Parts: sequence; C-alpha cells; structure tokens
Amino acid sequence: MAEKIRSREEIAREDTWAMEDLYASDAAWLEDLEKLKTLGAKLPEYAGKLSASAQTLLEYQKLGEEISVLLDSLANYAQRKSDEDTRNAVYQDLTGKLTKVWVQLGADTAFEVPELLSISDEQMEKFYEEVPELNLYRRHFDSIRRKRAHVLSESEEKLLAMAGEMAGTPEEVYSLFADADLTFRPALDANGEEHQITQGSYIAAMESPDRTLRKNAFESLYAGFGAYKNTVAATLAGQVKQLEFFSKARHYSSPLEASLDATEVPVSVYHELIEAVHQNMDKMHRYMRLRKKLLGVDELHMYDLYTPLVGASEERIPFAEAKKTVAQALGVMGERYGKILQEGFENRWIDVYENTGKRSGAYSAGARVHPYVLLNYTGTLDSEFTLAHEMGHAIHSYLSNKTQPIVYSDYVIFVAEVASTCNEALLMQHLLKTTTDKKQRAYLINHFLEQFRTTLYRQTMFAEFELKMAELSAQGVTLTADVLCEEYRKLNALYYGEDVVLDEQIALEWARIPHFYYNYYVFQYATGYAAAIALSEGILKDSEPAVERYLGFLSGGCSKSPIELLKGAGVDMTTAEPVNQALELFSKLLDEMEALTA
Repeated sequence: MAEKIRSREEIAREDTWAMEDLYASDAAWLEDLEKLKTLGAKLPEYAGKLSASAQTLLEYQKLGEEISVLLDSLANYAQRKSDEDTRNAVYQDLTGKLTKVWVQLGADTAFEVPELLSISDEQMEKFYEEVPELNLYRRHFDSIRRKRAHVLSESEEKLLAMAGEMAGTPEEVYSLFADADLTFRPALDANGEEHQITQGSYIAAMESPDRTLRKNAFESLYAGFGAYKNTVAATLAGQVKQLEFFSKARHYSSPLEASLDATEVPVSVYHELIEAVHQNMDKMHRYMRLRKKLLGVDELHMYDLYTPLVGASEERIPFAEAKKTVAQALGVMGERYGKILQEGFENRWIDVYENTGKRSGAYSAGARVHPYVLLNYTGTLDSEFTLAHEMGHAIHSYLSNKTQPIVYSDYVIFVAEVASTCNEALLMQHLLKTTTDKKQRAYLINHFLEQFRTTLYRQTMFAEFELKMAELSAQGVTLTADVLCEEYRKLNALYYGEDVVLDEQIALEWARIPHFYYNYYVFQYATGYAAAIALSEGILKDSEPAVERYLGFLSGGCSKSPIELLKGAGVDMTTAEPVNQALELFSKLLDEMEALTA
C-alpha cells in the first residue's frame, strides 16, 4: 500500500510554519480584529475632506497604512490556518468574519478615489509643497489619478465595494469543493496495489514509471471531477460573469484590459505571448514526438506526459537534502540572498508536508512579519524545484517589505513569477553543472524541457482558454460544461499535436485548474519564465553586477511600473525577444536531448 496521508496532528512541529509569529492564539487574533474595526470606523470621518488640506490627506494616508498592516496580519493568520485543514470550520469562520470587515472597509473608503480625482493637478502640486512628506505618496496618487476614465461616482464606488464579497464567491466555492469536499477513488498500480489519490498526490502518480498507475490515477481524478462537471462549469461561469460585470461597470473594453490595467501592463503583451508561442508550436510538437519515441509506446496518451523519459528514479529526496541543494544552487546570488534563504529554512517559514484536508499545491504568502510558504512536499525532483520556486517568491516579498515603505511594499502579479522561476533556472543550471553522468544529465534536461512545456506552453494554453471563455461569454454563449470541454479539447489538439492521443478525460482539465479563478493570472507564469531565463543567464554570466541589478528588482516592490523594474534588471518585456529567446533555448535543449538519447 502507498503511504497513508497523515493528519495535521501527526506532522512534526519543525515541519509546520510558525503561525505564532503572527498571533499566539485565536483570542489574540480576535482582539486585533476589534482593533481593526475601531480603526476602520475612523475612515468615514474623512469623507469630503481629502481635498481640504495637505495635512488632512497625509493623516488619511497614515491611517490607511496602519489599517493595511493590521489587515495583513489578520488575513495571513486566518487564511494560513484555514489552509492547514480546509475542513476546519473555526478558521472558515475567522476568514468569513475578516471578509465582512474587509468589505466594509472597501465601502467606507469608496469616497477616496473620487475625491483624489477631484483635486486639480495644480492643487496637488501645492499640497506637495506645503507638506513635503506627501511626496512619498506621489507615485501612489499618480497611479490612481491616471484611471480617471474608470472611476465612478462615490455612490457607485460604494456599491461596487459592497459587491466585493459576492464577487469572491466562485473562487471560495471552488476551493472548498476541490480541496475539502471532493474525493477520488483509489488507483491500482501494475501489482494491484491501491494508491490514495488526492490533488496533492496526483502529479506524483503521473510521474510514476508505472503506466498502469498513471492511467488509473488519470481516470480516477477526472471521474471525480466529471461527476460534478456541471456544478464546476456553473462556478467557473460565475467567475467569468463577475469579471465581465466589473470591467463593464468601470468602462473597460474587456475583463482582460481591466485586469492588466491594474498592474500597468499593456494588453498587447498578452496577445503577443500567445502569438509568439503559436509561431513556435513546431518545437512543442517535436518534443511530443521525442517523448513518444523514448517512451517506446505505440500511442502517447495524456497520462504519459509527466513521467521522466530517462531513468526515472524512485528514490526520494529528503527535505533536508533539498534545502541544502537549493542553497548551493542559489549561492551565485551572493551572501545577502543566502542569509535570507537560511533564515527562512531555519525559522519555520515553511509548512512542508501534505496532511488530510490541507490545501493542495504550493504558494508563498508575503506577510510583513515574514513570508509563509505552503508546500505539499513529496520528495520528487519536482518538489525540490517547487521549494526553490516558492522561496524565490518569499525572498522577493521579504526584500520588498523590508526595503520599501508600506505604500510600495507589494509587488504586482506581473513580476510575481519572475523571482520564483529565476530560482528554478539557477537550480537546473547547478544540477547540470554538478553531474557528469550522461544518463543523469539526460534526466535533468528532460526535467528542464518539462518546465518549458508546463510553464511556457501549458500556461499560455491556459491563458488562451481564459481569453476564449471571456470572448464566448461576451458573445452571449452560455459556458456550459459541454462548451468548456469542447473549447479545451481544441486547444489541447493545437498545443500537443498529432503525436498525442487526446483522451476524452483531458477535455475536463479546466475543472481542476484553480488559477482560472485568479483573474488573468496564468499568462504571467509564461512571461515570467521568459524573463527569468534571461535574468538567470545574466547572473551566471555577469555575476556581481547582474546580481546587484536583480536584487534591486527584488527590492523594488511597486515603486515603479513592472515594465520599468524589469528593464532595470536588464529585461525588456515590451518586446517578444525574451519569449523567443526562451523558446530558442528550448530548441537547443531538444537538440542535446536527442543527441544524448540517440
């Protein structure tokens, strides 16, 4: 029998994150919630007064920052505790309580943007002269004031803020359904032994050299989702509709434009990514032909795409060894970066292993006290890369929080995946450099190829699916399960080519992708990966100067636009060049893989 998934109580303390660094108890959290309510009650007092004087505007900003810091701690505690066991009603309740306060805060500050927009440019300049301390917020004010065409009246803004809680319902429903309620039948391996299938263990089963297990796990997962496909389709359609509603309300031409405008990213970047990948689809199809050949199968199925092509080792990497390897790989980043990494390893920033009810996948949450990293570590090479990936996010958050004032400490999602995938690229280069075994090198190159497939190609496919859903909805098409499955099947045919059998279950994959509830997030995995390849190559080539530029980028928060921050690090994402360069490297890796396995 496969290893049983442990309960939360069976996980060693040192393998859990230090929630006590946020709050010693739920009671302490509740005290701060009351404090947040008290502070929030002061906000309406400023309605109609922001344009009265520079000092009043400054006081309001400082109150907002005090609330922001408190909200950060409250949200991180409630959500992190909820993710430890999504079935735990206590933390579902705390999250719900905080959500109500957060929505009220949004309603109570509905006057802010309209009032800021009402102040003339001349008056703002006088404010900066009268109270020089206000200059700190100049970029913040400018970023708000540039959106004049998309800001509504105070009463309309208040209505939209009040709708915020409802807008989050599709994601909340999906998360509880997929992580807490949905279960899957066990999958049998070639020896007839049962393996427990969860969202956390699924990919490990897909990486198994046992094709019987892969096929049965694949069928188990999609049988689970397929039984509720109409429910999930309605949930996803609700997400698409709420994005459409808010974009129309704010006079954007599309939900995509509304989403990207929030991060100052041109819509053209999204479309150019898809076009660049389409122009390089031959490389993806070539990889599928190579995979089919090396696996020695008559038909290459969707459940054959994750298993390593070369010497798939069943030996697991202990977490302590993974931490050591990641630290060695990131040694090129210098002493400062290394110290932060060790601080995270040694002071319980990470929740390491899967337990029953725990949220699936992995993430880093950039709390101000320190980041919190959720893993479901299984000991595979992929798990080791996930560790490097999430610590990239964590150190990005840490440096931005420690370097930037509160108003600029958060970085936008467009750059969020750059730091994480740069770490992955550096880890891969380290592993390739430190192995002399031909077979092991081929195994690593295969893993690198898979990063391109899953991060650049697959995430672009997801992005294209998101775009298609929005287009169909705008045309009045109801997003039923059948419609979603048909569109998703077409995209799989385009991306994977004729050498892959399109198993009927793959048309349901949209039902298991939580990122479709994240508002045009996934394309940034692909653009971030392209930028990360360029940055990692620069770090390895130019060493200290490139590292300094990169650390400046990591410390930048949102003090500049994401495009400007990346240009400062040496990458221009307004062009297709980073994407094309990444796909050229993919082609070269295919060349070497073919030579090594000839």
